[in-house]
Amino acid sequence: MSITAEKKQELINTHARGTDDTGSPEVQVAILTERITNLTGHFKTHAKDNHSRRGLLTLVNKRRSLLDYLKRKDPTRYNELIAKLGLRK
Repeated sequence: MSITAEKKQELINTHARGTDDTGSPEVQVAILTERITNLTGHFKTHAKDNHSRRGLLTLVNKRRSLLDYLKRKDPTRYNELIAKLGLRK
């Protein structure tokens, strides 16, 4: 259900704004999106896992807050991020 260190480092390298950037909203949203995707797949086989479902809702809310922040501060970065991650339909 969690992501590997290699996958996390790959996400950081892909979405970082600078060389040592690990905390920008883009990186955080990318990591949260990967975790949400993994948990969504987990629920296809474990439909009654309500403890993990609560964690999923927490991750979704945190991602939504970060996206709202980014949209408020820099709409162009927000639009680029949701296009790159494919979050909006």
